[in-house]
Formats: sequence, C-alpha cells, structure tokens
Amino acid sequence: MAHQFRFNRMGGLDQVALETGEDLAHLHELDQKLWVALSCPVKGLELGERTLELLDLDKDGRVRSSEILAAIRWCAERLKDLGVLIPASDGLPLEAIDDTKPAGKALLGAIRHILARRGNPDGRTLTVADVADVSGVFEGTRFNGDGVIAPDATGDPALRQVIEDAIACTGGIADRSGKPGLDRMRLDAFFSDLQAYALWAHTGDPSADAAAGYEAVRAVRVKVDDWFNRCRIAEFDPRLVAHEAEPPAELQMLPLARVEPGRALPLLDRVNPAWSDALAVFQKAAVAPLFGAQKTEISAIEWDQLQPRYAAYEAWIASKKGAAVEKLGLPRVDAILASDARARIESLIAEDAALAAEFDAVADAVRMAHYKRDLHRLLKNFVNFHDFYDLRAEAVFQSGTLYLDSRSCNLCVRVDDAASHAALASLSRMYIAYCDLKRAGGQTMKVAACFTQGDSDYLVPGRNGVFYDRKGRDWDATIVRIVENPISIRQAFLAPYKKFLRLIEEQVQKFAEARERENEARLKAAAEAGVASAARGPVDVGKMVGIIAALGVGVGAIGALFGAFVSGFMSLQPWYAKPFAILGAILAISGPSVMLAWLKLRQRTLGPLLDANGWAVNGRVRVNIPLGAALTDLKTLPAGATRSLDDPFEDRRARRRRRAAWAAAALLAVALAVAKTLRVWPFAAH
Repeated sequence: MAHQFRFNRMGGLDQVALETGEDLAHLHELDQKLWVALSCPVKGLELGERTLELLDLDKDGRVRSSEILAAIRWCAERLKDLGVLIPASDGLPLEAIDDTKPAGKALLGAIRHILARRGNPDGRTLTVADVADVSGVFEGTRFNGDGVIAPDATGDPALRQVIEDAIACTGGIADRSGKPGLDRMRLDAFFSDLQAYALWAHTGDPSADAAAGYEAVRAVRVKVDDWFNRCRIAEFDPRLVAHEAEPPAELQMLPLARVEPGRALPLLDRVNPAWSDALAVFQKAAVAPLFGAQKTEISAIEWDQLQPRYAAYEAWIASKKGAAVEKLGLPRVDAILASDARARIESLIAEDAALAAEFDAVADAVRMAHYKRDLHRLLKNFVNFHDFYDLRAEAVFQSGTLYLDSRSCNLCVRVDDAASHAALASLSRMYIAYCDLKRAGGQTMKVAACFTQGDSDYLVPGRNGVFYDRKGRDWDATIVRIVENPISIRQAFLAPYKKFLRLIEEQVQKFAEARERENEARLKAAAEAGVASAARGPVDVGKMVGIIAALGVGVGAIGALFGAFVSGFMSLQPWYAKPFAILGAILAISGPSVMLAWLKLRQRTLGPLLDANGWAVNGRVRVNIPLGAALTDLKTLPAGATRSLDDPFEDRRARRRRRAAWAAAALLAVALAVAKTLRVWPFAAH
C-alpha cells in the first residue's frame, strides 16, 4: 500500500504534515502539485546559507524539489531512521548512524576522527560547530586515506630516506594535511627512472677521464670550429689577416687567437684571455692524452682526429635515461634497487588507500551535520508553509520586524531592487512599503514590509522607523517606495469620510489662497497708483436687494433640504426604524468602499511577493483577514496597565466649542421636528 500522508488545512490551503521518518522516506511519492513551493533561492533566507549551498547540487543558486528529494535519499543511505531529522536541531546522535551500510560505516569513522581531532574522542553527538573547520583534520595523521605517503609514515630511517629521495627526484605531491608525499604513480615513475638510469650507466664508459675529456671538447667545440673556419677563409683572402676589426664590448665574441692562413691553434699562449682557462682544460684533458703533454697547439687535421675519440661517449651521453635520479649517484641507485624498499612503500600506500572511504566521508560529515540542523526546517518552509502559518514560529523568508507608525510588521522579506521586485509583488494585493536599512559600520539592506492592519494615512516615502533583524540587531529604516492596496476593513469604512473632509479642507484652502492673492494684487495696485483707495460712489440699493434675496433663497434651499431629511427621519415609524435609517445611510456612504476592500483583502496572497525574490511558489498561499491581523500588530496598552484621562495639554476651549456645536445641531433638529409636527415650517413657500 502507498504511504498514507496526513494533510492539515492552514490558511485555506491543504498542506502535507511531515511529522515522522516515514513521511520523509515516502516524500518522493507525493505529487509535487501538492508541494507549496518547488524552488527557493540560496541567499537571502533566514537559514544556514552553507546548508542551502550543500543542497544546491548543480550550484545554480537555487534549491529545487529534486535536490530536496536527493538530500533525503542521501540521508536514508546513512541513517537508521530519517525520523532523527525531526525536529530540526543541532546535534546528530552517533547511534542514529547505520554502520551496517558502507556509507554509514565510513561516515561514522570520519565523525569519530573529527571528534578525536577536536579533543572529544568519546563524544556521542556531532554538531555544526564540530565541522566548522575541517581543514586541520588530517594534520599529524600517519594515514589519511588519500593514497599519499609522507616520510613520517614509517618508523624505519632507511625507508624514510628512500621516500625522501623519491620526493626529491619526482617533486612529490601534497597529501591532505599539506605535507609532501609520494603516491603510487610517482613511486612507479621513481623506480622506473632508477632502473633506466642503472641500465644506462652500466652499459657505457662512466670513467672520469672520458667524462673530463668530453666536457673539455664540448666546452670549446664551437669556438674552435669557428677559428679554423676563419683561418681557411683567410687563405683565400689575405686582406682578412691585416683587417683589424673594432674590438667588441666583450672578449667572448672575439676569435680564440689571431687568425692567420694555415696557422695551428695555440692552446696556452697568445690566446683570447676570455677563453684561456677553457683552452687550458682542453689541452690537459683532451689533447695531452692523445698527443702528449708537450702538445701546446693543434692543427685543423689534429682537431678532426681528436673529435671522433669522444663520439662514442657523446652518443652514450645522448642516450641517457632516468636523468631525474642521476643526482643520487649510481651507488645510491644500485643500493635502492637492491633493497625491498619498493614493496614496503607499496604496502604503506595500500594501507593508506584502504582508509579512503572513511576519510572521504569527512565531507559527508559536514553535510550531515548541516542537514540535521536545517533540513526539516526547510521542509516546513518548502513542501509546506507550516512555519508561516504557525504564529509561534517564523518562516525562513521573514527577515525581521519593522516598527513604524505605531505598528510592528512581521512580514518583511529581503529584496535586492525595490523597483523590479514591486513589478511582480504588486500582484499580491498587499500594501507594501519598501525600506532602505542602514546600520553603524556602513551596512545596508533593503526589505519589503507588508502592512496588513491599520490604515495608510501616515505611510509616505521618507518616514523613518526601526527594523530588528532575526539576530536582534537594529537598523535605521526609511520608506522609499510604496505599493498601495487596501490594508483593512476599518480603513475602507472611514475612507469616504476622510476623503470628504480632505475635499472640504482643500476647497477652503484654495478659497483662502485665492482671496489672499486678490488682496495682494489690490494692495500692489494701490501702492503703484500712490493712493490708498478709490473714491466710493453711491450705493446701488437695487443691487444690494438682489444679493440679499439670492442669499436668502440659497439659505432657504439648504434649510429646506436639511429640514426635509430631519423631518423624514423623525416621521419614521415605528421607533426602531430610525436606527435602520442611520445604518442605511452609513452603508450608502461606506458600503461600496468596504465591499471593494473586502474583495481585494480576500485576494491577498504571498506567492507574488516570494516569486519576485526567486521562489517558485506552487500553492495559493492566501493572507486572509485574520492572518493579516496577526502579521501586523497595532499598539495596545499592556495588560493590567492603568490610564489617566486628565491631559494637562488638552485644548479645553476647543472641546467646549465642539460640544456646543453638537448641542446646537441637536436642538436645531428637535426644533425643526417640532415645527414640522405643529405645521409651523419656517421654510415653507408663501
């Protein structure tokens, strides 16, 4: 039978519960259409970035559902029960590792080596701190599984010297601890050179006399050939003998001796000082053994007879093999080949390589420690959004809390560019304030804060607040951009009245500004004319009567309209019809705004907000009105607090004026109602 998953209804979304190891083991069977997210970015989340990098197998900066499943399979190959990953916590118990499996056995060996290196060989758990730096794990180890043997891998001084000789001749290779060592490839190359060099050395003439003579001839061969050629050319053109060339800057460039037709080359006297030493060695090591010690000059014929003497030696030198070990000397080469050093070194390399799986698992230990701490937590923010809907927890994409305008916003996500983010995030139907954050030391950050309760009257670019990140650090926050959407039903209900009051204020302000401009223009004209005011003419009585009559008609019309409303209201029967009339008036004014806001608030969703950050949100993660009220907290007095309403700075005169105005309005309404009842209507037509 297929595994029976359990689903919870959260935020109107069916979300799978991941509560047991069996749930994790069968997660690959769950249709990915039921996953809330299918990918997330590696950076910008409140989760260990190192863990996300380990999960990102293709290193493209995103963690996908396939990589989540691969991580679970990887853990299953090394753990007895995947339930050890639940709940997410730092500290992997060693008894949870299945050492009956090859991967688990190697992992356990690597962990024990890490703990021993940290001075805790009897430790029973592995934490993230234990694997924070594994670069020194292999320092001072005799074997470390890399197949490279350092000289200190053996206690035999003779064998250690052979390893050092091999490293000196082949260059060696650094092992995991950084020490120079010898691997099987370099060991084979070393002994191959030893054998080749020994075979070559024993088939030639390694005598010191032959070597000295050959080297002496080789040192002067080019210059001697050049000198004899010059002499041959001089035989055809005697002018070359008398020609005195300008001396070059260096004697090395001049001929070995004075060039004359048919002349023998002097070797000891009257030679170029720059070549006198080389010629002296040539005379002693090559000429004297063939022609006698008294021979102090050599002719062209004798030079041609001399060179073949060393041709065989030259050919032998040219066929040299194993030159890399020549510096050891033939006796040392023969001694190494005659010993059992190669077999013993191969045994050490094999012994080291046998631990390869265990030491290769050091990287697995790093991965497992991070998975134990973070993998299940990521699942609760990836496969489902449990942490987002759990008011006692915070989702990995929630970066902190913004305090601004007597509110705290808990739904804040990090962004890189507000403009590009807002283009997609606006589809979330949430009111978003983009803030620039700054902190001492020049640190900066950007967040998108979602206001889901209260109103937007005082939320404008430029307002400042304080942001607290998940580590408790405070940042200066400034609003730089706003995406406007309804925040709450309360805001929608009061919006028409606020708009009406703002309209009145704007009209009054425009009227006052217009009157002020007229007065300024009149005074300016009077000042330019040099008179205080123009002479007044006779009063036009007819015009004044017309104005007064017009005002009376206007006031009468307004009074009649107001009286009709009051009269109609007071005539409603029975008495409980009046409250319904008031409610109807309120609904007529605020109803459309509230209905529109309610429809938009029902459409609020988290998906576009996260998609703009690189997520692939698969489910419709709605932010309904109750959840929105939980994501933004309004100011409230603490429980048990007392409050005094005696405000020493209250404007009591204004309060009395407001009360008098309300009382006058009430009396006027009553009077108009009584007048209507007694049929004494002041605005009746005559």
